[in-house]
Amino acid sequence: MTSLGDFKATSIDGRAVDLGDYAGQVVLVVNTASQCGFTPQYTGLQELHDSYADQGFTVLGFPCDQFGNQEPGDEAEIASFCERNFGVTFPLFAKVDVNGDEAHPLFGWLREEKGGLLGSKIKWNFTKFLVGRDGQVVKRFSPTSAPEKLGGDVEKALAV
Repeated sequence: MTSLGDFKATSIDGRAVDLGDYAGQVVLVVNTASQCGFTPQYTGLQELHDSYADQGFTVLGFPCDQFGNQEPGDEAEIASFCERNFGVTFPLFAKVDVNGDEAHPLFGWLREEKGGLLGSKIKWNFTKFLVGRDGQVVKRFSPTSAPEKLGGDVEKALAV
């Protein structure tokens, strides 16, 4: 796999999604969790999505339960929680693993493209990957990188 568009995923409501549908857009891929100290980042992610959506930007949220069992609910519970508490309208997907033998292939590719402080392994919820219009990974952000601070990087990627 060589670009975001080479992958498929299952939406939070069970539909097959070809990530090639996002070709030509700038995308922020985030592994999320509903019971994490970083969960309030959903607000900033939604604001980022809203601010740049008309320029060809979207956030893609992938719930993950690999870190401290902080995403214990099923997909319906996750979708309801995100909408009710944070007004999330950006696309959410079915729960995935981001590390290990069962990791979703998308996250295997993202980790290989941009390693972090622990090598390629994702260390916690809300690790973010910015993908350019060409489907290539531009930058990786740690869980502590607040979405409100990513606007400049998103704008640079949108300008290319």
